Amino acid sequence: MSRMIRPIFAAVALTLATSAYGADLYIPPVEAPPPPPPVVEQVSVGGWYLRGDVGYRWSKLRGTEYITYGPPPGTSEFTSTDLDGAATLGGGIGYQINRYFRTDFTADYLFDSDFRGTTAGYCAGVPCTSTDRTSYSALLLMANAYVDLGTYHGITPYVGAGIGGAYVKWDDLNNTIGDDSWTHKGAKEWRFAWSLMAGASYCLTQNLQLDAGYRFTRIEGGRMFEEFGPDGASIGAGPGFDDGFNIHQARAGLRYSFGGANVNCAAPQIAYEPPYQPPAEPVIYK
Repeated sequence: MSRMIRPIFAAVALTLATSAYGADLYIPPVEAPPPPPPVVEQVSVGGWYLRGDVGYRWSKLRGTEYITYGPPPGTSEFTSTDLDGAATLGGGIGYQINRYFRTDFTADYLFDSDFRGTTAGYCAGVPCTSTDRTSYSALLLMANAYVDLGTYHGITPYVGAGIGGAYVKWDDLNNTIGDDSWTHKGAKEWRFAWSLMAGASYCLTQNLQLDAGYRFTRIEGGRMFEEFGPDGASIGAGPGFDDGFNIHQARAGLRYSFGGANVNCAAPQIAYEPPYQPPAEPVIYK
């Protein structure tokens, strides 16, 4: 009897074990996690800005000459020339195209810079020296382009260049020899000009930047004074010409950006691409 029961129990146990195994939940194979999502920096866009600047300039004449009527007639030069430094005041409107490039149009007034010069010649056949006094001012209109070289702790260095024109106005020239003096009417005219700039800006707020830099400007030559006086009477010498100016200018000012924060002052906008989500495996029962 016991010999018959043992096979029966073995068959029952085998059947139960097989049924239990078949009822287990299917577990899909483990896959490696997806790579981290890539970081994408959004493209920065610019906007309009206004600027205002004050400065101080040092001017140097590139040469002077004037016509003499003799005897003998010809062309003479000032023996010595000197120009004092003077203040400047300017403003403009510009557009920040992106984080690295901007343009603006500026107008700067160059206040009177005093001129002192001397000439040497002959007066009634006797050598004589004259002393000359005048001053010049100018309105400088420029179209400029700049390359911003990146922002580091709120500081953005830049380089730039500009072209435009200058309306140069010479005051009347007073010519003195001993106790005698003559006055030549000063000249005024538009001239071609160009500039090179370098400097840096600092973010005071997200819209307001402090700008400080150096600008070199070349103003081409032109007429300096006429051959007649303010009353229209001929002086006997002139007209006079200058060969242009080399102007070194230190200036500082503010730039205010409209339409949101300036791209070089705002925190970078970072966008994350959503990570890849593999489709869920179906639950399979066996």
